[in-house]
Amino acid sequence: MNRLKQKYQQEIQKKLVTELKLANQMAAPKIKKIVVNMGISDPVDTRERMKAIDNISQQLAIITGQKPVITRARKAISEFSLQKGDPLGLKVTLRGERMWEFLDKLISIVLPRVKDFRGVSRIAFDGRGNYSLGLEEQIVFPEINYDEIEGIRSLQVTFITSTENNEHAFKLLELLGIPFAKEE
Repeated sequence: MNRLKQKYQQEIQKKLVTELKLANQMAAPKIKKIVVNMGISDPVDTRERMKAIDNISQQLAIITGQKPVITRARKAISEFSLQKGDPLGLKVTLRGERMWEFLDKLISIVLPRVKDFRGVSRIAFDGRGNYSLGLEEQIVFPEINYDEIEGIRSLQVTFITSTENNEHAFKLLELLGIPFAKEE
């Protein structure tokens, strides 16, 4: 069992029940899934775009340990030279043990490697208890070999929680060890 999952079950759940004044441990907020996605916008040529998609797909698979899914355009937008069905990016949805392993790696290895890191934003909640975090470079992940990537790309990580309350989600993520920026 992952050490972070074990910590959640043995310590954090009990703290959340007492601090948030919940009825029981089953009411404690938990992370349901983590979605990691990378967009692609540069190559307009279809062949070049597919080459970039393959490269990004390999990177996301290495980072998450799971094969990504291609996200496609739902409709054509002529201003962006975009046709319906064109690939726009890739995403991976992590649940269970892979989710806990990714979260543990993100907190203990990746975020400390971010250049000029002062903590993640405290206000990136969506109003429904979900949190989004953007990383400017995929090379902060130790698995990525700098020589094998075609270019530096950003990626987004979204934490979907079981609560509809931003304050409860913030408390959950804080207790899990997400390093939030200090209040000013």
